Amino acid sequence: MKPIWIVDDDQSIRFVLEKALLREHLPTRSFSNSRDVLAALSTAADDEGPQILVSDIRMPGGTGLELLEKVKVKYPGLPVIIMTAFSDLDSAVSAFQGGAFEYLPKPFDLPKAVELIRRAVEESQREEVSEERMTETPEMLGQAPAMQDVFRAIGRLSQSNVTVLITGESGSGKELVARALHKHSPRANGPFVAINTAAIPKDLLESELFGHERGAFTGAQTMRRGRFEQADGGTLFLDEIGDMPFELQTRLLRVLSDGHFYRVGGHSAVKTNVRVIAATHQDLENRVKEGVFREDLFHRLNVIRLRLPALRERKEDVSMLTRHFLQVSAKQLGVEPKRISEAALTWLEGFAFPGNVRQLENLCHWLTVMAPAQLIEPKDLPPEVGVARLDAGVPKAVAAAVVQEAAPAFLEAAAPAAAPVNAFSAHSMAATADALQEWEQGLEGEAIALLNSGRLDVWDVLTRRFESRLILAALATTKGRRIEAAHKLGIGRNTITRKIQELNLE
Repeated sequence: MKPIWIVDDDQSIRFVLEKALLREHLPTRSFSNSRDVLAALSTAADDEGPQILVSDIRMPGGTGLELLEKVKVKYPGLPVIIMTAFSDLDSAVSAFQGGAFEYLPKPFDLPKAVELIRRAVEESQREEVSEERMTETPEMLGQAPAMQDVFRAIGRLSQSNVTVLITGESGSGKELVARALHKHSPRANGPFVAINTAAIPKDLLESELFGHERGAFTGAQTMRRGRFEQADGGTLFLDEIGDMPFELQTRLLRVLSDGHFYRVGGHSAVKTNVRVIAATHQDLENRVKEGVFREDLFHRLNVIRLRLPALRERKEDVSMLTRHFLQVSAKQLGVEPKRISEAALTWLEGFAFPGNVRQLENLCHWLTVMAPAQLIEPKDLPPEVGVARLDAGVPKAVAAAVVQEAAPAFLEAAAPAAAPVNAFSAHSMAATADALQEWEQGLEGEAIALLNSGRLDVWDVLTRRFESRLILAALATTKGRRIEAAHKLGIGRNTITRKIQELNLE
């Protein structure tokens, strides 16, 4: 752990704090004036700076407030505790305006001082974890046109501090977009603070956002900074903003208007410089019509709107995302990454993924742990992705497509005397269901015959025939237009191009 820097011209204060922190196994480094602190900071690498800074407010050669202002330039997320005499409380208010974590009145109670410093250390470590996660967050993945539109929008917004509203279904990656907007913005060196307004009880949300003063309510034993203060100089991400309680929306509107707010139980306005990015899966226009979301707040948030596509709208990305998440899961678990067969990928590309990218990521974690072999096959996929009738080799989703669009091709494979495509289109739905049952029975009989023959490539033989007939049938209905055929089949255009090449259907 990095040391706690103590700055005070009084040697006895430095000595007492050093010994008390040493007993708590907290390393320290002491300075008698702010000039020496600034000199040390100018030569220190990023990983050699202080964990927190504890500074007196009145010292020769520069005040603690001046030191605070200069330190915040290089370390905007560094917690700074200002020590002050009771007569300096007006200056302490100025310290909070300058971004101080807390003030420590002199003469102070030593155990309470140590408790405050330890709380600041915990805050500092949370900031470090947040920064580490930001560094480790990969660039967003996606080749689908809808995702390319999102990437272009992030690029256009890279030099802007404008408020952004991200819309999209749950699990589609709205927070990842918010982090990308922060990472590529002028505020990239500042903190990124995220809060899910739907996950915090109504009674606690106000304190979480704006902080509270000591004694503001039962259990508020110390002053606490809220998320707006924590995000000062950076970005605050308000997830699920559509679920924010109506009475808090007024307070949020004021912060967005003038950058000022009051802590719960506070009487002095706190100013913050924060870029707000909000996200919701709800239709805010309808929420406004229903009277549960303020119209003026909606317009304040809806400066730039980014719509994030659902995973089912970007199926060509499923293959890339699956392989990426399998690599990530393996790294997290310290195991060899598993591979996934083309047949299993086809299954996944045909699944709707109501939970979007988050569901796919969780699925890959499950496969990393539960799949029995290094190569993941369709039979290894969990039931929720719709795998059924593995003996026939056809998922339910694909079988449904067969009834509507590709039944003639399969009937031709199972029974050569089946009616041609044009004649088949005039059959009734009952005849279609009967034909599908005949095809399934024929395929099952052929599979049993091949299995009894001793062949060891039955899966590949039947899968290739199935995929070939299905793709050819789709291309026949679209007069050879591949993108339209892929859309009708419910797969990505990259997938159909790859399959055409693999199956020699050119």
